[in-house]
Amino acid sequence: MAEFTTEAKPAAPDVSLDAQGLDGQEATAILERTRACVDPELRAAIDSLPGSMRRIALYHFGWEHADGTPAAGNAGKAIRPALVLTAAAALGGPGAREAAVRAAAAVELVHNFTLLHDDVMDRDTTRRHRPTAWTVFGDADAILAGDAMQALALQLLAEDPHPASGAAAARLAACVVELCAGQHTDTAMERRGPAEVTLDEVLTMAEAKTGALLGCACALGALYAGAGGEAVGAMDAFGRQAGLAFQLIDDVIGIWGDPLRTGKPAGADLVARKKSLPVVAALTSGTPAAAELAVLYEAPYAKEDLERTALAVERAGGRDWAQVQAADRMARAMQELSRAVPDPEAAGGLLALAEFVTRRSS
Repeated sequence: MAEFTTEAKPAAPDVSLDAQGLDGQEATAILERTRACVDPELRAAIDSLPGSMRRIALYHFGWEHADGTPAAGNAGKAIRPALVLTAAAALGGPGAREAAVRAAAAVELVHNFTLLHDDVMDRDTTRRHRPTAWTVFGDADAILAGDAMQALALQLLAEDPHPASGAAAARLAACVVELCAGQHTDTAMERRGPAEVTLDEVLTMAEAKTGALLGCACALGALYAGAGGEAVGAMDAFGRQAGLAFQLIDDVIGIWGDPLRTGKPAGADLVARKKSLPVVAALTSGTPAAAELAVLYEAPYAKEDLERTALAVERAGGRDWAQVQAADRMARAMQELSRAVPDPEAAGGLLALAEFVTRRSS
């Protein structure tokens, strides 16, 4: 069983409030600029799809209602394309940022392909405060729309005349394979008993499912800036560590997040009996609360047990562990970032984005 260390720990990130202060303002501005320049590229790519898949993709991004009428919905925060563009600018200046817009759109398409598929596999009924695509259009059509988005992503890079596009396409394709492997591990874990999953396994799975694409986004930005192999590798490592911090906080939100902000029911991960990072940390803590949690997780979900289950995770140390781990992963991310971009001013945008995603409440 994993044990919780008693060594001095870094301060845990605050997940009760959105990112605030100058870093939060800078990150928000970066995300807004990213949506403004990447959305037209995304729309053009999606408009090239056959009608049935185009309709589902436009609905998923929040740009149309289910009946095909225009909507001004939420297309997501654009964190991954923002990392592509900000990494390119940090290493190559504004010109590199402008040249990487197509790569940023490709990363966002891959991200949304995974969301469409994840929602089907997890049977999630809400995404971005509206019904998920599979609940509206059916499993098969939602899966096909996701497949089409993945193909569009690689097509965007294949048709990009930028000299880095070939290396970027190969890296993104390898990332998709890693994402699929991580998802396979995740679904396999859900079929195992609560006591059969180790913390190392779930951390490795989280890096593949979440860290890999954030790392790939940063690496693609570095490639489009003309960076060398060492800097590209450091940027990938930065994104992966920030991605793990992101997933740790996301898992905390999945248990204790406010439904009005997350767009998902309270305790959605507990209802689904997901072996998220805080849950596995709690289950492997060797505490009396861990034993109680294991019994609750073995039993079918009962609404009256939801609060008790969340409390058991917290009493077993799962919430504290996740927050401390998130801070540790962020510290590692900063070390990698300083290797790739030694100038703190040039690295400021990437730092602001990393802080933003680990200091959020939805």
